[in-house]
Amino acid sequence: MNLNTHAIFTLYTVYGILLKVMASKGKVRGISGQHPLVQNVTVTEGGTANMTCRVEYNDNTSLQWSNPAQQTLFFGDKKALRDNRIELIRASWSELTISIHDVTLSDEGMYTCSLFTMPVKTAKAYLTVLGVPEKPKIEGLMKPALEGDHITLTCMTHGSKPAADLRWFKNEKEVKGAKQVNASGKTFTVRSSLQLHVDRRDDGVAYTCRVDHEALAQTPQQTTEVLEVHYAPRVEIIHSLAVPQEGQYLKLECVSQGNPSPDPVMWTKDGVELSDLGRVIVEGREVTFTSLNKTDNGTYRCEASNHLGTSSAEYVLYVYDPNALGHHGTDHALIGGVVAVVVFVTLCLIIVLGRYLARHKGTYLTNEAKGADDAPDADTAIINAEGNHAHAEEKKEYFI
Repeated sequence: MNLNTHAIFTLYTVYGILLKVMASKGKVRGISGQHPLVQNVTVTEGGTANMTCRVEYNDNTSLQWSNPAQQTLFFGDKKALRDNRIELIRASWSELTISIHDVTLSDEGMYTCSLFTMPVKTAKAYLTVLGVPEKPKIEGLMKPALEGDHITLTCMTHGSKPAADLRWFKNEKEVKGAKQVNASGKTFTVRSSLQLHVDRRDDGVAYTCRVDHEALAQTPQQTTEVLEVHYAPRVEIIHSLAVPQEGQYLKLECVSQGNPSPDPVMWTKDGVELSDLGRVIVEGREVTFTSLNKTDNGTYRCEASNHLGTSSAEYVLYVYDPNALGHHGTDHALIGGVVAVVVFVTLCLIIVLGRYLARHKGTYLTNEAKGADDAPDADTAIINAEGNHAHAEEKKEYFI
């Protein structure tokens, strides 16, 4: 504080004492509704905070801003504290507005606006300073990772206030991590861990860690790492014909997946390395037969390798005679007809047998009815019926 400023504050001190004396004698009264009005302010670290104090009614009484340490910043339009970051925006009998540039976390606290009436009236505004989180870093990434590995990705950010929120994304889909928050002075260090069991499907997957915080507004900080996974090859042979015939064109393709890519592949026929034979063209992953014949029959094998392993696939080629295929078709039709006849005859036999059994059952019931008059049970009734039938025959012979 310089000498002139000191003199000014001395005068205001004397002025205050006089006001108190006059008020005690009833010669000075505060005006009704004369009270300073302020608002809380929130600003991001490194930004600018504007502190405004207004009075609706004022009888030419001065306004003053003080910091949390009760140091006077401005008394009316007079600057009291030597701090180049603090500037006067507007000073009048009804308003005192100041600005604080390059705000730091240490500027946070309760600021006081005073109106020098008798008694002095004050209003307090809290300045909140948001700590901006640093760009996150991802640790623990293995380049490359191997299929089957268990790895832990850790995302970390420093300097947030209040504590930031960390979110994980696997490509575009959010996945849940384990969050940990540690205080470091006025700011926080935040970590989030993600456990991974790596397989080949993770190769090329982008893992993103994003920091959400109110100090970042609509532009969250984020870091992305792409996972590279090495894995042993898998091999499959794709053929262009379902039923290869003599004279036809056939292509075999060896499809292999592996990282690093298993190049080149090796073709063999019946255990012997395959090479160009005029009609047979071997070109990298493809084997082409321009015109098939019986000599092409055999087991074709494709083998692919990288530093993690070897894989192979086989295709058994049998070249058919087109004429023989037509004859086989006739034989199949004949066999189908014979089977149909056999099924029909079997059904007829089942129907005849069923009718026979039904008739036999009717005879049993009829005989039972004939002997039921004097019989105590069904078996006796049948016996009686058969006996009566015998007597009837005897009687018939007697009259003849």
